[in-house]
Amino acid sequence: MIKRSILIFPEFENIDKIESIRKKYDPVVENIGPHITLIFPFESDITTKNLKKHVIKSLEGSSPFSIELKNITGVEKNFLFLNVIRGKEEIINLHRKLYKGILKRYYPDFLTKVEFMPHLTVGKIDDEEKFSKALAETKKFDYTFETVVRKISVEIIAENNDSIIEFEVLLK
Repeated sequence: MIKRSILIFPEFENIDKIESIRKKYDPVVENIGPHITLIFPFESDITTKNLKKHVIKSLEGSSPFSIELKNITGVEKNFLFLNVIRGKEEIINLHRKLYKGILKRYYPDFLTKVEFMPHLTVGKIDDEEKFSKALAETKKFDYTFETVVRKISVEIIAENNDSIIEFEVLLK
């Protein structure tokens, strides 16, 4: 079984600002770069060839698109999300397209209860007091992040949680 996810790795000019927050609050900062999740981690025996074919077919007709992220909010009393404020519909559309066909069975249960919200996770804090403090500190984080999404990445999640890019598909 291979553990994978499908992501957007945005290339912002000021990405160092995101990394400074992640270094403080994100336990996987050393394992994976800043990303927007399209397909949440799943384990399967799907071959690279079959997965690549599915991703390419799912992305047909999807063009590069602009995104803008701004403002950090707290979600579920332990996550810090940098919010997508432009490009949200395009991300939701990619998410829906990819979760069809061979990936349909890996649709996470929690998404049957809450709506998929495109975001970039900048922190996960399991202590309520530390979480409240982090929320207060990140209220001052008033940067805007803009880029054009040109590719979708499929990663293998190693046993030590490192992200290994299996392949990427360009949007045309």
